[in-house]
Amino acid sequence: MDDPVFWQTMRLTLGVSLVTTLILLLLGLPLGWVLAHKRFWGKRVLESVVLLPLTLPPTVLGFYLLLLLGQNGPLAQFLGITWAFRFEGLVVGSVLFSLPFALNGYREAFRSLDLDLIQTARTLGAGWRRVWLEVILPITWPGILSGSILAFAHTLGEFGVVLMVGGSIPGKTQMVSIYIYDQVQALQFGRAAEASGVLLVVSFALVYLVRTLEDTWRLRMPSSTR
Repeated sequence: MDDPVFWQTMRLTLGVSLVTTLILLLLGLPLGWVLAHKRFWGKRVLESVVLLPLTLPPTVLGFYLLLLLGQNGPLAQFLGITWAFRFEGLVVGSVLFSLPFALNGYREAFRSLDLDLIQTARTLGAGWRRVWLEVILPITWPGILSGSILAFAHTLGEFGVVLMVGGSIPGKTQMVSIYIYDQVQALQFGRAAEASGVLLVVSFALVYLVRTLEDTWRLRMPSSTR
């Protein structure tokens, strides 16, 4: 692939995917724990809201984000924030759209955890910080990592939301999936094929890694939970 614009686009796409995954870790871990082990009024509504991007057309989510983050949106009016057609807007859209993929992995990892282990550690005097570092994370890390990689891969290939929020500005908001679309529109099928091939190889490697982690995770679980 000898087109410098593609590699510029690839770096931007990897940057958006990495920042999105880190934000999802910070938001998704506590949310996954709450949804896995807490009961409260409105829990089903909250679950429906965070899982909505699984069924909502990406262009619909992108349209509402464009209204929210655009120059005439409420954030611009009240806070002076205009993130449409910027890196920040791509990240916001990717976080919302990839949240269900990360959250499913985190929630299932926490659900499979034997709570007696936590209770035992707490009875022996361990604080919550030590419980998380020495009990919860060592057991659930394959599931957490699997959810994070899945969210990273999903962001890598996202099209509808990032097109609506970011448009197609090379070097600024053009993601790889949009680059491929633009090449097809310009009848540059050779470049579109090469870019698609790169994305295919990267996506396959990430999915293979996720499956390997899931197998590792199942082997670590008690036989009754497999």
